[in-house]
Amino acid sequence: MAPPPPPLTSVSLRTPLSPPLFLRPVSCKPSAASSSCSRACRGVRCSAANKPPPSTTPGTEVSSASMAKIRSEVLSPFRSVRLFFYLAFMASGGLGGLIALTQLIPELSGGPARSAGAVETLKGLGIDVVAVSVFAFLYWRESKAKDAQVAKLTREENLSRLKVRAGEGRPPVPLGDLRGTARLVIVAGPAEFVAESFRRSKPFLKDLMERGVLVVPFPTDGNTPSLQFDETDDDNDGDEAGKMKRRLWQLTPVYTSEWSKWLDDQKKLANVPPDSPVYLSLRLDGRVRGSGVGYPPWQAFVAQLPPVKGMWSGLLDGMDGRVL
Repeated sequence: MAPPPPPLTSVSLRTPLSPPLFLRPVSCKPSAASSSCSRACRGVRCSAANKPPPSTTPGTEVSSASMAKIRSEVLSPFRSVRLFFYLAFMASGGLGGLIALTQLIPELSGGPARSAGAVETLKGLGIDVVAVSVFAFLYWRESKAKDAQVAKLTREENLSRLKVRAGEGRPPVPLGDLRGTARLVIVAGPAEFVAESFRRSKPFLKDLMERGVLVVPFPTDGNTPSLQFDETDDDNDGDEAGKMKRRLWQLTPVYTSEWSKWLDDQKKLANVPPDSPVYLSLRLDGRVRGSGVGYPPWQAFVAQLPPVKGMWSGLLDGMDGRVL
């Protein structure tokens, strides 16, 4: 009798040029041929360094482009209606111009009796041509505005899927989960630039805390910036207020390769040199309200943003500034 086949195991395959492959562990039954079946049935999970792990529920996550189109429809609900009527008017004008052209040709080729009505037919043809041209221009302008809005919303959706960690030992969360609760300020540049931005924000930490501002420091050179609070920073504040102020700079980007790719794309679109230090300020709804090269204007943030608590909360939630 032939020996029994060896038990199936869970294998994780990984090559230098391909992402890791994961095979589901196969259930094993006890047998005399294998005394270590329980160890063999344990699945092995690997993830590439600096890259997000694969989704555990494929097909359930909506892509950034699809979500951007949905948000575009919400922000401009009548755009599709306008595009439909522009196409309808273009078709109507084109059909009228075609009919007028078929009438104009025999009138011009006929005798003087038939050419008398050519003037009216030519006038109608001109009106149809002008109408088609006007509605074609309106359709082109509306389509261009739609494409620009969808592209901007797609970049914002990609930004909302970048992940941060709030403190050591905590699981990473996407930026989109902070919508409606925090106004994020992303500070990206060398470690010295991030540290200097931190020092410049110290006089405004309490005011920024009242306005729900959270800072995401992203050192692009791979070094760790020095973000240390002095004892004098908490002299005028209680323990709770001091802890809240320290939380302003607690967010840490994870999967930095995804952050670098998104920032490089943004700099390329804005014609900014790749090595320039930049900042981005987000609204409560997660949309970009301001950006620039250099240090964030902390004092301007305090002057422009309303507090998130107190009698003005709720009334001024949308007063985050216009969207770029």
